[in-house]
Amino acid sequence: MVKKSKDIRKLDTDVDKLRIRRKDSEDLKVKENVFDEATLKALYDLARKGVIESLGGSISTGKEANVFLAEGKDKNVALKIYRISSSTFNSMDEYIRGDPRFSNIRHKKKDIIYAWTKKEYRNLMRARECGIAAPRPIHTHKNILAMEFIGEGDKPYPLLKEVKISEQSAQTIFETIIHYIKILYNEAKLVHGDLSEYNILLDPSTLEPYLIDMGQSVTLEHPSANEFLKRDIKNLVRHFKKYGIQPDEEELLRIITEKQRNK
Repeated sequence: MVKKSKDIRKLDTDVDKLRIRRKDSEDLKVKENVFDEATLKALYDLARKGVIESLGGSISTGKEANVFLAEGKDKNVALKIYRISSSTFNSMDEYIRGDPRFSNIRHKKKDIIYAWTKKEYRNLMRARECGIAAPRPIHTHKNILAMEFIGEGDKPYPLLKEVKISEQSAQTIFETIIHYIKILYNEAKLVHGDLSEYNILLDPSTLEPYLIDMGQSVTLEHPSANEFLKRDIKNLVRHFKKYGIQPDEEELLRIITEKQRNK
């Protein structure tokens, strides 16, 4: 076992002061995979700056990151922590290659993850500036992104895949998401790149969809931008097909990209 330095032991104590709840062995496993030395330091910096005051339980675990509920000064915050020690570039590589925002980044795991985290912050900012319902980014530091918590109390809104809706509601939700994709493409100049029922939250009371997980979103200059857009459309059509919604994918692509093509 590697002996921890005095500073790292102190950081562990600081994280415990932030009330990370470790209820069982799975929580301990999460702690070991997420809270390495660099992440502990970044987390402590956010607490010292007042971005967060306490850290609660895990909201979700993805391929490259974990999302935790945290308490901010006035309201709850979603804290997305990209794993440095256990992540790979396998799912990131197709989005990084060809993205000019990564052209001057050293190809070391830590540098790529730090740049990826900043990219998600900027992508969310661009989306919200265009009126798209998405989490408001609050702060980014190293491999941690603090953003608006989308939910009620301490319970996040469910994913689209988890909600049973009527065919009439499904039509409205589908049209709203397509509208957001069009705005994202033509005004924010972005393609989500991994849009599906797994990356959309739904407000149970208003049925407002929120686009999330925008770290992989690419600019229109990316050589695979249109292929990613086609995949986003295909995923949505596949999901909403069970509600009797069967639009033509090529027609949707034409409608979304028409404004840019006519420039």
